[in-house]
Amino acid sequence: MSDIPDILKRIVDYKVGELARTKADMPLAEVQARIADLEDQPRGFEAAIVNACGSGWTPIIAEVKKGSPSKGVIRPDFDPLETALIYQDNGATCLSVLTDEHFFLGHLGYLALIREQVSLPLLRKDFIFDPYQIYQARAAGADAILLIAAMLELPQLREFSALARELSLDVLLEVHDEAEMEVALKTDCNLIGINNRDLRSFVVDIATSERLAKLVPPGRLVVAESGITTRQEIERLSGQRVHAFLIGESLMREPDIGAKLQELVG
Repeated sequence: MSDIPDILKRIVDYKVGELARTKADMPLAEVQARIADLEDQPRGFEAAIVNACGSGWTPIIAEVKKGSPSKGVIRPDFDPLETALIYQDNGATCLSVLTDEHFFLGHLGYLALIREQVSLPLLRKDFIFDPYQIYQARAAGADAILLIAAMLELPQLREFSALARELSLDVLLEVHDEAEMEVALKTDCNLIGINNRDLRSFVVDIATSERLAKLVPPGRLVVAESGITTRQEIERLSGQRVHAFLIGESLMREPDIGAKLQELVG
């Protein structure tokens, strides 16, 4: 969308240059060749959430996250693989893996590292604005990608969603307000993420999910993102047509990540 929040614009401006360097080092044809050589198929990110809902399980997308621009380093002793294994052993349905290096201290290589030893579906959590990044996600081992309505126009959302589908990747389409929701519902994306964090002020309010979830018609799945810290909040949102929960910081700050995840899963 044209009215990109300032922090998001700064991130995208930086990543445009970063991606240009990446493309110079590895042209698209090379990425596509890597995809052609892959033996395994994507694991079904959306299907895992649907199955969890159908079985009465609370679908939590647990996030592998070292830090963020607003909070700095969240977990100094961060180990992506160890974190992913703990999540798998304690009830996560899917994983979200931060792959942005400069702002969120992630790495694209974490996807392959985790995929080798963890069987859960993986979301590439990054700022996607170029089709190259979608091919890159597939080649790196992602099962799904995040698209952010605040930084993409409707034609781009439709184009990127179609490319993801062509590559057998699922899409989590993130919105924060009514205008973005209106755009999201004009796409064929089934997973609608509601970010409770305002990217202009970084203020978090889980009432955002309650308000916007009511706009989503039956047949699509709502994922609440950001600011969820307790089982009580999950139960509150579950009663407001929210189906799944993407949780990172409140898990990564805990000394015992597994115990906290079990508490959230309930």
